[in-house]
Amino acid sequence: MLDWVIGLLGSLLVAGAAYRKRSLSGSGAGAAVVVGTVLYALGNAAWFGTLLSFFITSSLLTKWKQRAKAMAEEHYEKTGRRDAGQVLANGGIAVLLCIGHAYVEHELWFVAFIGVMAAVTADTWATEIGGLSRSRPVSILTGKRVSPGTSGGITLLGLAASLAGGAMIGVAVFLFSGIGASEPYARFTTLLVLGVLSGGVGAWTDSLLGASWQNMNKCQSCGREVEGRHHCDQPTIYVRGVRFLNNDAVNAISSVAGGLCAILLWHALV
Repeated sequence: MLDWVIGLLGSLLVAGAAYRKRSLSGSGAGAAVVVGTVLYALGNAAWFGTLLSFFITSSLLTKWKQRAKAMAEEHYEKTGRRDAGQVLANGGIAVLLCIGHAYVEHELWFVAFIGVMAAVTADTWATEIGGLSRSRPVSILTGKRVSPGTSGGITLLGLAASLAGGAMIGVAVFLFSGIGASEPYARFTTLLVLGVLSGGVGAWTDSLLGASWQNMNKCQSCGREVEGRHHCDQPTIYVRGVRFLNNDAVNAISSVAGGLCAILLWHALV
């Protein structure tokens, strides 16, 4: 019971601060409290600390140079304050893995968790930092130049950021898994490779889905192809992709890809 209380209080403190800083909406803060509490109560410092590392760094990057990223963000379905859908898309799979680990203990639950967190971090860092690239992105499918913020568009800066985000998760797991234990969960190099490669796979999956199957709409006013159902203060028109495959769904699928990659890598490295 004490772990649940500590997890709840810690999550309330972090989510409350994020809400005041306008990094989370009301629904996003509520979802963050649930996710954080479960990861601490059913997991440990490594589960909770890794999630916290993702959330803090991603929130800071979202706020960083917002004006410079404004053009790219006009294409996105959701920007600024994260709502419950975004929080669950990024942390929902992690919660399921933590629950699975609590009832059927096995190392692969945590390995998959590392991959999931590396994937969502890599994708977020690629979006937030890649949006500042001075060169126009190219489509991951065709290699042609596309407008900043176009789903499936990649830049060298964004690719570098995705690898850095995955590496950060590897470092976070190494540090937090040593808290209260005689030694970290695994060797530093192993965790670093897991983070970088799983993060890269997750980010690339996100870009591939964004360029091919993600639901995309057209603004009736400015004619831009955007993710959201509204743009320029009016409803958009569906133009391509799977209708139910919105940005949150793409993020969730990409995180699963990162988790599967981590499991395969673990068998190869350990």
